Amino acid sequence: MFHIRRKYFYFLLILIFSGLKQGFAQQLPAQSKLALDRHQDSLSHFADDIVNAPEPEQRFRSDSFFVRMLVRALKVPNSFYYPFDSLQTISKLYAPDSSFRIFTWQVKKDEFVYIQRGAIQKRTEDGSLKLIPLHDASMFTSKPEDSVRTAANWIGAIYYRIIENTYQGKPVYTLLGFDSYDIGSNKKWMDILTFNERGEPEFGGPYFSFKNDTANSFGKNQMRFCIEYNKDAGTTFNYDSSLNMIVYDHLISESNEPLRKDTYVPDGDYEGFRWQNGKWFHIIKVFNIALHDGQYPQDLKILNDAGGIDENKLKEQSEINKKKADAK
Repeated sequence: MFHIRRKYFYFLLILIFSGLKQGFAQQLPAQSKLALDRHQDSLSHFADDIVNAPEPEQRFRSDSFFVRMLVRALKVPNSFYYPFDSLQTISKLYAPDSSFRIFTWQVKKDEFVYIQRGAIQKRTEDGSLKLIPLHDASMFTSKPEDSVRTAANWIGAIYYRIIENTYQGKPVYTLLGFDSYDIGSNKKWMDILTFNERGEPEFGGPYFSFKNDTANSFGKNQMRFCIEYNKDAGTTFNYDSSLNMIVYDHLISESNEPLRKDTYVPDGDYEGFRWQNGKWFHIIKVFNIALHDGQYPQDLKILNDAGGIDENKLKEQSEINKKKADAK
C-alpha cells in the first residue's frame, strides 16, 4: 500500500503548490464563483471514483462524465481563477507566471495499464475559455524520450511541479510528474513545455546536456528525462530552491539485474540538473558524500516518519505559500 500513499502524497503537494492565490478570488465574480461551486460539488463524486471505484468500467465511466462536466464548468466566465480545491484526486497546477494551468490525472485500467489524462487552460483577458486537451500516447511508443510532442501525442504524467526559466526571451517551463506505469514499477518524468507562435503547446526539446558525464548512457536526442524504479521504493525527484537544482535519487538494481527497472532502488547518492544558458546540465553527483535515504534536505516533506500527514508542517507550508502570494 506504500505506493498508494505516495500517490496521494503527490496529490497533496499539488494542492499546496497549485498557485491558489488570494488575488485570484478578487478576479472571480461572485456569480461565477457560485456557479463553479455547484459544478465542483458535482465533479467531486466523479473525480473520486476515477481513482477509487473498484471496477475499471466504473473508473472509465466516471472519467468520461468528469471530463464533460469539467469542460462545462470551465466555460463559466473567469473560471481560470477558480481553484477546484475539492478535487483532491486531480492535479491543478498553475504556471509560476500564471499564464496557464494544467490539469492532470490518471485512470487505472488494471495493474498493467495506467492512462494519463490532462488539459491546459490558458488565461485569457476576457475570461473566456481556451482549453487544450492532452492525449496520452505513451503506451504507443517504445522511445518516449527522443521526440518533441504535441497535445495529440503527449507523454502523460501527473504533474506536481512547474519550474519557469527564460531562454532567448521565451518562457521555458519544466514539468515534473509521476506515472504509476505498471504492476512492478513507477516513473517520474522531467519534461519541457513551450508554446509555439500559434500558442500551441510543445512538449520536450533540446534542453538537456550530458556532455560533462564521463560515461554518457543517454541518447543524443534526449528530449525529456525519466527515472523508473521499484513500485515500493521511495524516491526523490524535485526542485531544490536552496541548491537551484533539480535533485533526484541515483538508482541501482538491488538484484544486480540492470535491465529490470522494477528492481531499481535509491542507493543514497543524488544526481541532478542545473539550468544554464538554456539547457539543463546533468550533474552526476550532487553531494560529495553519499547520504542515507531521508537525510537530503527536502523542502516539500509533508508526511511524518509514520507515513501520516504532518499537520504542523502542512500548516507551516500553507502560511509560507500565503505570504508568497501576498507578496506578488
